[in-house]
Order: sequence, then C-alpha cells, then structure tokens
Amino acid sequence: MKITGLHHIAIICSNYEVSKRFYTEVLGFQIDQEVYRAERDSYKLDLSLNEQYLIELFSFPDPPARVSRPEATGLRHIAFAVDNIEAAIEHLRQHDIEPEPVRTDEFTQKRFTFFSDPDNLPIEFYEIPS
Repeated sequence: MKITGLHHIAIICSNYEVSKRFYTEVLGFQIDQEVYRAERDSYKLDLSLNEQYLIELFSFPDPPARVSRPEATGLRHIAFAVDNIEAAIEHLRQHDIEPEPVRTDEFTQKRFTFFSDPDNLPIEFYEIPS
C-alpha cells in the first residue's frame, strides 16, 4: 500500500451559512458541489483551493461542540500556506478576525499565526514565500 496524497479534510459546522461564508468569502475556497441530504437533514459542501479539492464542509442538526482548548487528543489544527503573513493577517482583520501574534518556527525559521473558524477550529497560516 502507498498513500499518494491528502484527499480532503472533513469539517462539521454548527451554522452552515456562517461557515460556508467563512470558507468561501474569507478564506477564498471555491464551491465545487453543494448537496442537501434530506435523510440526514445535512448539507455537504465540497470546497477547493487552486483547483485542488480540500474540504468537505458538513452540517448536522445539533452537533456536539469540539474540544479545542485546552488541546485534546485528535486533530489539532489545519494549516494553509501563505506567501505573505502580513498580507494574510490584514485580510483576516478586514473580516474582523484577529489572529494570534506571529511566531517563528524554531526549526524552519518560518513565520506563522493561528486564528479560529466560526466553530473555534484552530487554523494556521504558515508563511512560505514564493
């Protein structure tokens, strides 16, 4: 067996319209497909970035809250590469999102910051200049 790459990240949100707007309008993901599954009373939104399918956004009635802080076992965060951390931070601030202070990775010397999606899922922007 050989893993050939990451296929997608599945995210369950508590407010579908708010999260849909966040991932598309704030982070810039493109909608590939949107499906309402009546038997589950659930939406499934397929999102891509730079023509690469990355996120399945799900809505379910009354999902339990995710434990994010303090850090718990399981998925810790998702990270997206940006070519300019300052520009990325300014973009977030234009959408009333205040990221954490910029830090520098002690091993790679690359800069990064964290912020949260509408359900408090930690998201990292990691600077990789082009």
